[in-house]
Amino acid sequence: MNSTTDRPAAADNSHPTVVCIVDDDASVRKSLRNLLRSVGYHAQVYDSGEAFLAEQRFDEIACLLLDLRMPGLSGIDVMRELQRRARRFPVICMSAHWDEATLAESGHYQAVHCLSKPFEEEALLQALESVVHRQH
Repeated sequence: MNSTTDRPAAADNSHPTVVCIVDDDASVRKSLRNLLRSVGYHAQVYDSGEAFLAEQRFDEIACLLLDLRMPGLSGIDVMRELQRRARRFPVICMSAHWDEATLAESGHYQAVHCLSKPFEEEALLQALESVVHRQH
């Protein structure tokens, strides 16, 4: 399977697989939402960590795509708060600015993948599929 059109739908049952996208860049949110919807995921987008943490339905989330550098709460702050609330779902971190400290901290909060922006669609979809299939 080399293209997104060759992929099986992400949701093989009656409930779509919910993937949340948290990024302060509107163009990133839009392109990721469109990509994920095109392969069968139900994408929910948030423009800030604060908006995401106000979400009341954490139990439905299969995965979180999280930008690490945002105004207000950073991605690390969001992961710290999720850990405090004992909310468990896989997190895939995204950033254009990686350094050793950021990688170490994202690992501390058990991010399952760290993608460097800009990344290939296929890299994101492979990371997402590995996480979603691991849960089932």
